[in-house]
This record gives sequence, structure tokens and C-alpha cells, in this order.
Amino acid sequence: MAKFVIAGSASCPYFAKAELLADFLQKNLPDFQIHKITQHPDVWKQWLKDLCKKNQWNHESSPIIWRELLDRGGKGLLLGGCNEFLEHAQLYYGVTSEMMTSQMLIIAGENLETHIEIEQEKEDLKKISPLRVWITGASCPTCYNLIPLLVNGEVFGMDKEISIHLLNNNFEEDSLSATVMEGQDLAAPLLREISTCTVIEEAFFEAEVIIILNDDIDNESESLENRIRARLPLCQLFGSLIEKNARRTVKVIVATKTFLNLTTSLLITYTPSINPRNIIAVAMLMENEAKATLARKLKTTASDIKDVIIWGNLTGSHYVDLRKAKVFRYNSAIWGPPSYSRYLLNLIFDSEWISKEFVKSFNVLSSTRCFQRGMSSAHSVATVLKFWYRDSPPGEIFSLGIMSEGEFGTPEGMVYSMPVQCMNGVWFPRTDLPDTELTEDVKRAIIHDLEQEKLIAFGEVLTYQPYIPEFLNTGSVEVSEAQSSQDPLEGTENESPDN
Repeated sequence: MAKFVIAGSASCPYFAKAELLADFLQKNLPDFQIHKITQHPDVWKQWLKDLCKKNQWNHESSPIIWRELLDRGGKGLLLGGCNEFLEHAQLYYGVTSEMMTSQMLIIAGENLETHIEIEQEKEDLKKISPLRVWITGASCPTCYNLIPLLVNGEVFGMDKEISIHLLNNNFEEDSLSATVMEGQDLAAPLLREISTCTVIEEAFFEAEVIIILNDDIDNESESLENRIRARLPLCQLFGSLIEKNARRTVKVIVATKTFLNLTTSLLITYTPSINPRNIIAVAMLMENEAKATLARKLKTTASDIKDVIIWGNLTGSHYVDLRKAKVFRYNSAIWGPPSYSRYLLNLIFDSEWISKEFVKSFNVLSSTRCFQRGMSSAHSVATVLKFWYRDSPPGEIFSLGIMSEGEFGTPEGMVYSMPVQCMNGVWFPRTDLPDTELTEDVKRAIIHDLEQEKLIAFGEVLTYQPYIPEFLNTGSVEVSEAQSSQDPLEGTENESPDN
């Protein structure tokens, strides 16, 4: 097979003549192949000088033509310029060129214009750098429902293209091929690329956003302790890959089905060069579930309920706080403009329902909270990302698992769900909120649960030891009769939602 490379100045008429003859030969000869290289006239001489020095050739004019003995990029055998190529074509193939000088000049001018346009397009493409989004556990329903939300422009903005890379914990491509195909079928203007990663060393390359979704390492037949310990090697692997391949400003959002706080904490441990506040755990799914349960009781819509706070361990001991919760557009004798709201606890007069029925129904949801319900979990992840990139609504509170710096009396360095706001891409715990203190017993129970998970993960403790205050039973609520309209709601899951 004859493989030729024709390189020349884009404005050279002799390059145009050799190019036209080569095109004719390639079209009519099945084993004749060409590769063309054009350079701007301003850089041609230096490019030719470097090429000849590299290959130890002696050639000073445009074009330069050589034959490659192997595939593209292999060792080359210099043929010469335009005249040598014409002689070669006539000798071997009985073909010559009769192009007139006027036609050569016209084509040379067109070649230069085309070259300038192509180079300009390349420069423009370099300026449009897509946001690189990596999704792990990509075979789960959450990912399937999340991709359309990421590419519709509402999360990152209508002016930001994104490149999505899907990753399974087993690094298999077949299980994700259908997802990739459907992503391409979206024909979304902002989706530059969607692909899978099958080479472990390449995971999180140049990542700017990493979404940690469901994992398949949990075995429900295993003990709680063994499942906790199984977090460690996966987080070590992901942490090392993030350190090696991701950008230093990467944003990591954790939305796994179990041990959310623990997974977030371990990732922070194994990514020392990443800002700890850039690795967060999603609490919004739990928040939205609480709002939906309350909305059914009040016969209103969940979106009209704001400022429900989730404290603590999102998939363990946690505290659902309704003291700041507000209801907008509530249909009652008192009515106001859209900005008017009423405190939720002033609208639910049945304290027994709050302390029993609400806790029971909410804990049933918690026990099945596996981020397998694709729509709600995908919406939660997308909303948190939207707030992170485009700021959260002014004055509105939502919960997030972030590394504590001692706020609300929590130990420094502990990943703890707390009320936050986001401004300019930075999370701010809402330490200015009045009357948000938890009782010491509740705080100790949550902190003990988080500490136990981490100690077991690192092998410092072999058996989980739950901490249950004397007045508190697992899955119950303490509501004071004297302060039933203000006291918070307590729900605990000491062993994670899978148990």
C-alpha cells in the first residue's frame, strides 16, 4: 500500500497542483492513500526546517512530499517536491497533471482561506472548554434521570457546555453503553460529549465536578461493621485517583445509598489537596421527603414548605428540625401575598401526629432511601449543584453534609449535616439562626454515631456500640407538651437505612 504525506504552505500553487493529482490517484487507486498538512505562510519555513532536522532531510521549498513506510507517523522516505511527485506518478501510474498556472493560483488562494478558517475554528474550540463532569455508580437509576437535568442549562447555565464521563465501580463499559447512546440521542446543544471510562488510571481526568452515586459493594447479608469497613478501600481508590487526575478546584458531591457522611469524610481524608468544603453530602432528598410527608398532612404542595433542617448523620442518627419550617400560599382563613408565610408548627395542632405518625411514615421512607428512586434523587443532586454554581435562593435554608469547623457545637473535622446557604460557590453554615440549639443528649447521640462509623472503618473498633439516651428510643420523638409547637423532631437510624 502506498502512503504519501503532502505538506506545504497553504498559499503555495505547487502544493495545490500536487494535492489535486494526489486526490485523483487516491480516488482511482484502492491502495493509494494520502495525508495532507498545510501551514500558514508565516510559519512554513520554520516548520519545514524543524521537520527536515528531525528526519535528517534536505529540502527548502513547498511542497515537501514523503512516503511513509508504516502507518501514519511511521518512518518516512523523502520523495521531494512537486516535480518529483509528478515524475513518480507518471512513472508508476502513467498519470500526469496538466493544471494551468492560473488554476493553480486560484486553488492556492482558496487553500489559504480554508486554512485560516480551520485554524480559527480550532482556536475558538479551545476557548470553549466544556465542564468535565464525572459520575460514578453510573448504572443506577439516579444517573439515568440526572443526565437530562445536567444538560438542559438550568444547573450550570445556558452558556456552559459539559462533557460527561460515566464510571462504574467495576470499570465495565457494556453496562453503560445504553446510557451513553440515550445521552447522545438527547441531541442536547450543551452536551459536548458523553463517554464511559474503562481504564482505572484515567478515572476523574481533569474532573471539575464529580458525582458519587450508588455503589455495589454493599452486601445486605453482611454485618453492619463489615459494610462500614468496605467503604475504606473504595474511598482510598477514589481519593488517590482524584488527587492524581482531577483539578484542584474540583467539586465532589456524594449521594450514595448508605453511609453518606462516612463516605464524604473518607474522601476528604484521602484528598488532602482538595478544599474539604468542596466535598459534600446531599441531604436534600431526605429534606424533600419530609416536606412531602408534611404537605400531605396539610393538604398543600411540598414546594410551598421551606426551611426544614436535617441535622447529623444522613444515613444514621439524624434530627429533623421543624422549628424554622415555613409554609407559603397555605389555604386558610389568613391569606397574604406570595411572600407571606406561616410557621409550620403553628398550622399542625396535632402534636401526637408529629411525634408518632410523622416519625413512623418518615422512617419508612428512610428505610427504603437507597437513591434507587431515580427522579427524586436525581432532582436533589441537580438542585444542590445548581445552588453551588448559581447560588441558593436568598433567605432560604437547606441542609448539607459538610466538614464542620466547630459550628453548632460540633467537633471540628466531622462531616455533619447542618443548615447552609451558598453564595459565590462557597457554603456558609447558617450560624446566625436563633433558637437552633439541639439538646446535649441529641447532639451526643449523633456525634457518637458518626464517631463509631469512622472508628469501625479504620479498624479501631470492631463492634458498633449504639448510644441511646435514657429518654430516647430509636425512631421516636421527644416533644415537650409545654413547647410542642417549637420543639424539634428526632428520628434515628443507628445502624443505617439498610438494617
